[in-house]
Amino acid sequence: MRSFMDGDYLLGGPSAHKLFYDYAQGMPIFDYHCHLPVKEILEDRHYSSITDLWLGGDHYKWRAMRAAGIDEKYITGDGDPREKFRMWARVTEKLIGNALYHWCHLELSRYFGIDEPLCEESADRIYDKCGEMLAKEEFGARELLRRMNVKALCTTDDPADDLAMHAKLREMDIGFKVLPTFRPDKAMWPDKPGYAEYIGKLGEANGISIRSIDDLTKALGTAMDRFQAAGCILSDHGMSVLAYTREQSRAEEIFGRALAGEQVSEEEAGIFASRIFDYITAEYVKRGWAMQLHLGVIRNNNPKLWEMIGPDCGADSIGPVSDPVKLSLFFSTLEKENRLPRTVLYCLNPADNPVLAGMAGNFGGGSIPGRVQFGAAWWFNDTLEGIRRQLDECINAGLIGYFTGMLTDSRSFSAFTRHEYFRRILCSRLGEAIDRGEYPAEKIDTIGRMVQDICFNNAARFFGLSE
Repeated sequence: MRSFMDGDYLLGGPSAHKLFYDYAQGMPIFDYHCHLPVKEILEDRHYSSITDLWLGGDHYKWRAMRAAGIDEKYITGDGDPREKFRMWARVTEKLIGNALYHWCHLELSRYFGIDEPLCEESADRIYDKCGEMLAKEEFGARELLRRMNVKALCTTDDPADDLAMHAKLREMDIGFKVLPTFRPDKAMWPDKPGYAEYIGKLGEANGISIRSIDDLTKALGTAMDRFQAAGCILSDHGMSVLAYTREQSRAEEIFGRALAGEQVSEEEAGIFASRIFDYITAEYVKRGWAMQLHLGVIRNNNPKLWEMIGPDCGADSIGPVSDPVKLSLFFSTLEKENRLPRTVLYCLNPADNPVLAGMAGNFGGGSIPGRVQFGAAWWFNDTLEGIRRQLDECINAGLIGYFTGMLTDSRSFSAFTRHEYFRRILCSRLGEAIDRGEYPAEKIDTIGRMVQDICFNNAARFFGLSE
């Protein structure tokens, strides 16, 4: 019987072991998509307890606790921190096979040196030991990142943000880079609540009174100038479906109605967003930015939780499969008009795996390996089986050697062991091919170098991360 999460955890055979320990383990991390609060990095936040670190903003854990019938007082409420952790420990015992179980124990081991399984019986011991370490002056947010060999990360930022904290971080030597990511979703979808108020805020932040689409694009262009000055190298868009159309004649009228506070339909929002995509993708190409598209999410399904907590509360779910015809129209239009940025596609619905992987393969070419590619397993797919499925799709439909690898997509400063989780699964999958005779064993060094590329080098090259 294997020991609990031992050195060969998830690795399988001898080739996987060699790939991980000789090639993957020591690679640095470029986490090019996360939601870490810039303020906490700037201030080097120190956490009062493991509850504060783990449960303060982790909607993955909140969701599991609600499924176990835990009172909201001990999830997002004002419950005692120790008691909250005890509740989480009780839930953890029921999570066998779940990625949360793996992640929690990797975090306890790698950050705190704790290899004891978390359960109700061990909860207080683990709570106290973590608390002692978190109380140390050197155990702040930045050190948590440095412990995992993070060399750069990209936060997720709005065009209305002033980026002042990013500017301050650029003047400091903290051992890693913190770069903003341009996320213009709130400006692009006029069917969402509070749209008119947001446009006013966007205009004020960028010194432009926005009354027309031309005004809006000028404001977005000004914002992009500020982002570029702050080191931005990529953008990000999140949506349920990519509803792109070339018929945009009503876009100005739709925008005017939205500014007046009138209701805009989902179809009309797609028309308007198409107009903005036409502008914004040309800007990405001009600036050398990459573009990320996150597709297939239905947000804020539970109205009671929305009213009580707000967004990102753990009530989002998998949305519809992407329409390949509309995806093709979008990418073929960008290609024809020379405004197709380097692009990474992510799906929340696993049925999209072959759709996105296949579509990405249509738009290779030029001097950029993996120019459009199927990105890392995202959110509900970020599991043992989900990562394996994503890797298999990259292997079957594309060139796995140019894959840009893993990201955390997290708000947690202790989430970076997820890179190790991914790397072990990657090495296992490629090691299996060698052990089964599908790839020559004497070429394992070639696979090893490819593993190192997937762990760090590909992303650094693809997104243009400077030394």
